[in-house]
Amino acid sequence: MPIIRPISDLRNNFNLISETCHKEGEPVFITKNGQSDLVVMSHALYEKQQALIELYQKLAVAEQESANNMERITHESLMGKLRAKVNGKDISN
Repeated sequence: MPIIRPISDLRNNFNLISETCHKEGEPVFITKNGQSDLVVMSHALYEKQQALIELYQKLAVAEQESANNMERITHESLMGKLRAKVNGKDISN
């Protein structure tokens, strides 16, 4: 359930809002004159959301590359090539 507080709580109860953000791990929605105005969240939650956005962007790029029919190799073939490279063997192809 979303946590909703009036904007006056930013001034009067800031420590409570900060504690709630950290304890609950959820954003606090701030209203002004009964309307949505701000969202306050912990730095940890912000970083987590930014990481998810970056991951989704990378996945979208990977999906697009996959759809372009790029050359693919099997897992076994890739692992064989990597093992050969680690063991110092010459690999071709």
